[in-house]
Amino acid sequence: MNGDAGAVWRPAEGGCDCRALRYRLESAPLFVHCCHCRWCQRETGSAFALNAMIEAERLTLLAGTPELVHTPSASGQGQLIARCPGCRLALWSHYAGAGRAVAFVRVGTLDEPDRLPPDIHIFTASRQPWLRLPEDGVPVMPGYYDREQHWPAQSLARRAALLRRIAGSDKA
Repeated sequence: MNGDAGAVWRPAEGGCDCRALRYRLESAPLFVHCCHCRWCQRETGSAFALNAMIEAERLTLLAGTPELVHTPSASGQGQLIARCPGCRLALWSHYAGAGRAVAFVRVGTLDEPDRLPPDIHIFTASRQPWLRLPEDGVPVMPGYYDREQHWPAQSLARRAALLRRIAGSDKA
């Protein structure tokens, strides 16, 4: 993993433009996607989306209450976007696959977004042709990827623990 991976993690804070919503990542994210799919391009109004995946329980809301907006997604299953009700900035999303257990935090909403560079570039087959990807060893995938081949062992273990907790809560 990039960013602070080699160092002791220190919490990372972020928020919206009007500062009504503030949050903190209590641990390093599981993985950071730089997604170049056309859907993310449209949603962000940019060439890609940079999302840090983290267990929702490790995302602490410090101020405000986000508005949760259901929107369509490329998968057809939709997503839930957490937006500031004032300035309308999107801070994170929850996708159908993981539900609300995992948040995809918009890295650009962090106070120090440079701490979380991408761990992988995905859906690069649809990237903007003028965008040159760095040749810094970060994997570049034309579509999605195999998590087992790219995630660090610690992130895979955290995901497995999360899935066990989710399965246990379904039985309760």
